[in-house]
Amino acid sequence: MRIDYEPKLDFDDVLIRPKRSEAPSRSTVNLQRDYQFLNSGQTWSGIPIVASNMDTVGTFAMARALGPEMMTCLHKYYSAADLEVFFQAPQGRQSAFFTIGIQENELEKMLTVHSRAPLQFVCIDAANGYTRFFVQWVQRVREAFPGLTIMAGNVATPEMVQELLITGAADIVKIGIGPGSACTTRSKTAVGYPQLSAIIECADAAHGLRGHVCADGGCRTPGDVVKAFAAGADFVMLGGMLAGHDECEGEWIERAGRRVGMKFYGMSSITAMEKYAGGLKDYRAAEGREFTVPYRGPIKATIQEITGGLRSACAYVGADRLKDLSKCTTFVVCHRRAATAPWPGEHQSG
Repeated sequence: MRIDYEPKLDFDDVLIRPKRSEAPSRSTVNLQRDYQFLNSGQTWSGIPIVASNMDTVGTFAMARALGPEMMTCLHKYYSAADLEVFFQAPQGRQSAFFTIGIQENELEKMLTVHSRAPLQFVCIDAANGYTRFFVQWVQRVREAFPGLTIMAGNVATPEMVQELLITGAADIVKIGIGPGSACTTRSKTAVGYPQLSAIIECADAAHGLRGHVCADGGCRTPGDVVKAFAAGADFVMLGGMLAGHDECEGEWIERAGRRVGMKFYGMSSITAMEKYAGGLKDYRAAEGREFTVPYRGPIKATIQEITGGLRSACAYVGADRLKDLSKCTTFVVCHRRAATAPWPGEHQSG
């Protein structure tokens, strides 16, 4: 046992100091970024916001609404036939990740779809990206699909970012252990890493190897998205912030014939395991929770809030483009709040 006394920071622990700016207007800030991925050789251009592969958020409708300018990780529970239809359409190729876990049948489904429809991006998703098996699994997917851009995770420390980029030959590493609004890993296992520090440290490790990182979890406001990019994230993945919109799937709550909210849950919650895994196994605990998010209408308005916040932040610190935000950022450490306030309209149900 050892204790690391170096302070680690979360989104709520910091603000960004404003600086004198030459930018004439926030409207001139360029949020588009151009990426070239080292191991796949592919390129992608767009605004690097990614919808999570949660089954309520990572939907075909979300991918069509966000693409091709933004990305979506489709959830892994669609049938092969439905995925083939989606990826055969022009809008399905440019900005959607095919998601798999670490099961043989999921890789077989991907092989089937890839033989009939063009794929460009794959997300290899596991709660614990620290195992030798996971690194070897990512390497196996790379060998089977040498030309695909691979995003793999989750991890939260630099040494595993390096391992996945070098040994696993991933292109993007997903960063976050336990920060998600519907995740209870930290309270159930005491394992985790403050998300802002995780992004800073992991981005530094990845960029030294010409790799990329995707911050996954912990963003509850547009300001948190700003902080994630300012900390060095190349992509920011959102789940709860995109829940409750028309493009989502799941159980809607209605009153007088109108939507007022939807049930949102973590993919390691009892709800998700009963839906997809036949219930909670006797050797584990549920590491997710379920709660209600308010109905928010079309996704377009929320995306405008996020992109508008990014443009304003860049203007405040003198960054002409999103790519320069981290170079222009000075974080100011604030007093830590005693507890994280709940989302407006949030009601926990277990």
